[in-house]
Amino acid sequence: MRKLPDIKAKQPSAAINAIVGWPEKHESAFKHVTGQAVYIDDQLEMSNQLYAAVGTSQIAHGKIRQINLTEVYKADGVIAVVTANDVPGQLDIGPVFPGDKLLAKDIVEYYGQPLFVVAACSYQQACQAVKLAKISYAPLPATFEIKQALEQKSFIRPPHVMQRGNAALAINNAPHKIAGNLTIGGQEHFYLEGQIANVIPTEDAGVVVYTSSQHPSEIQRLVAEVLNIPFSLVTVEVRRLGGGFGGKETQAAPWACLAAILARITQQPVKLRLNRHDDMVMTGKRHPFANSYCVGFDNDGRILGAEFTLNANCGYSPDLSDAVVDCAMLHVDNAYYLDQVKIVGNRCKTHLASNTAFRGFGSPQGMLTMEAAIDDIACYLGKDPLTIRKINFYDESPQPANRSITPYYQIVEKNILPKLVNNLENNANYQQRRIQVHEFNAVNKVLKKGLSLTPVKFGISFTVKHLNQAGALIHIYTDGSIHLNHGGTEMGQGLFTKVAQIVAEEFQVDRSNVFISATRTDKVPNTTATAASSGTDLNGKAAQNAAKTIKKRLTDFIAQHFAVDKDEITFIDNYVKFGERSISFSELIQLAYVNRISLSATGYYSTPKIHYDREKATGRPFFYFANGAAVSEVIVDRLTGEYKVLRVDILHDVGKSINPVIDTGQIEGGFVQGMGWLTTEELVWDDQGQLLTTGPATYKIPTIGDIPVDFRIQLFSDTPNPEHTIYHSKAVGEPPFMLAISVWAAIRDAISSISNYSISPKLDTPATPERVLQAIDQVSAESQAGV
Repeated sequence: MRKLPDIKAKQPSAAINAIVGWPEKHESAFKHVTGQAVYIDDQLEMSNQLYAAVGTSQIAHGKIRQINLTEVYKADGVIAVVTANDVPGQLDIGPVFPGDKLLAKDIVEYYGQPLFVVAACSYQQACQAVKLAKISYAPLPATFEIKQALEQKSFIRPPHVMQRGNAALAINNAPHKIAGNLTIGGQEHFYLEGQIANVIPTEDAGVVVYTSSQHPSEIQRLVAEVLNIPFSLVTVEVRRLGGGFGGKETQAAPWACLAAILARITQQPVKLRLNRHDDMVMTGKRHPFANSYCVGFDNDGRILGAEFTLNANCGYSPDLSDAVVDCAMLHVDNAYYLDQVKIVGNRCKTHLASNTAFRGFGSPQGMLTMEAAIDDIACYLGKDPLTIRKINFYDESPQPANRSITPYYQIVEKNILPKLVNNLENNANYQQRRIQVHEFNAVNKVLKKGLSLTPVKFGISFTVKHLNQAGALIHIYTDGSIHLNHGGTEMGQGLFTKVAQIVAEEFQVDRSNVFISATRTDKVPNTTATAASSGTDLNGKAAQNAAKTIKKRLTDFIAQHFAVDKDEITFIDNYVKFGERSISFSELIQLAYVNRISLSATGYYSTPKIHYDREKATGRPFFYFANGAAVSEVIVDRLTGEYKVLRVDILHDVGKSINPVIDTGQIEGGFVQGMGWLTTEELVWDDQGQLLTTGPATYKIPTIGDIPVDFRIQLFSDTPNPEHTIYHSKAVGEPPFMLAISVWAAIRDAISSISNYSISPKLDTPATPERVLQAIDQVSAESQAGV
């Protein structure tokens, strides 16, 4: 045994680094850059490793007459073939409501729906084998568009209504009213690492699942239900994802389940990896919406009544669409008080892949509609849109609460947006640049500039109450090194780094002394998906709770062992001080172990205060609101519809930042991804429901050439940090995404200048150059006609 420490009057060493507030680099940054980071496809494989491929439907809707797999079975290297009839347990893997089938059995409902799966000795053999299937169908009518679904009353879940007061009466009695509609495109997640799972069979009919999933516990549950075994026989491990963005919250499950069935049948490890084309064809996207609005307002532009109808294209099954549309409804107000309001949400069923979670989870589609209405009011009244935005903001103080209550009756507490927007307006020289833009447009006939400032108020929490919980596990070993595990998944967003900083902060040791391990269902059970921007809020608090438990044991031990008052004990700079004496953290741990003090603890956290009655559409679905604002300036060529983002200024509130470098990176990435959704990323299907944009050659995500020429980001420091959040920080994963609405609004502003700002152009998204040119032609024609 190591010699016990000799306790002397030691002085602590140099101050510790990389704890809360420190701009620590991502824990895997070096590994990412050098290629040392291990993803599932990088893991060492076993000598009897098998590879899977999926056979899919080639029509969008029809009855299956026959699936002839004779030639598939005979193909080189094929070891096993599985159809719906071979699933030993549950076939339906719907995450909330039934309807998401693992494999189609009697009917297919979208082009590319999985029908069977093959395991072979090589990936190439599996891919070749699935092509040999002979399948006949009896085609049925297919619905692809929201308009068709509404006409047919084709819904995957019932419509939902949220209202306060009499919106129709308020609109009709208002001095002015306008109406509009907006078609909002979907978005492909386009994660760098595609959908993948590797499943290894174990004793007692169990399995170990390595998966690229944001929700390990859901993978555990669904694999167990598909195999018809207890949950405890399924262990799911996730070390890192090569991106998720919501696309691996529910839709990582089918591939893990299919690989698990094949592993059970063959008793060999099975890897199922989708290539980019198949991934895009088989998986859902951000929900396209077709929204309409009608608003009544006074001479100043203050909204007196508003009606919104939000129609989502959900695809063929429920997946998470009910919650996505709810979230759009909860965020359609964005930053603005709506006194008399009615919001209708429709969940349209179509014969496309089931659309799913995506960064913002429906909120961007709701906010965009509100911002379109604000801009239309400004154009109608001949005012600066920022003036209309400001006059409609929620009050800064909830007392009295008459203009601080959302349509769902949650009070907007500590509303910093008016102050944040004023700061950004001044720092970005908005008013001066607005004059300069007008002067530029007055003398330039071909090139037109646009400028817009848009805010974001985004609710933080899962809207389903029981999901707002998390667990963590901490072991401290006798050399003083700390092992950390929690229920969140690392997908590049820096969650592991932040939670490690939290643990280092609690023990006051170097961050490098905290070692992070893969998320595993046998270490921290019953976890919630890493989603809703809640990863650090939930898992950070759970880890803090575990650390505090161990720290209390150590404090009690020191007080008793050294006969000192607990108030004298201080953890600081890798040491523990008590009175005139001190002991290094590692020495303390060794001493505590010898004296039989437990050095392991679980932690738990559940978000307080939240509640929501969906039937009444009232409550507090969000613990707090994250805020930000962006000013975007663009230049548009009216002859081609092409445009460039010249400058973006962002001021975003993250509370007391745990890691300002990571937070800034999230703001940058979220904004650019949002910009892609609104400008370049266009999904195209043919008239048979076949996706045509199946890779980077046809689907255009933003590149370095699309980044704003002048890109300025600041963290807002003048903020009353929310109570009970981890170190008074705020979530930063999703809110910056909606800041990109300022780019779309700026493009509209540039187009509107053609009519001397008298016409608000219709500009559906994504605002590709073709759509921009159509909007230019429309405004030009109406302007010349004197409309």
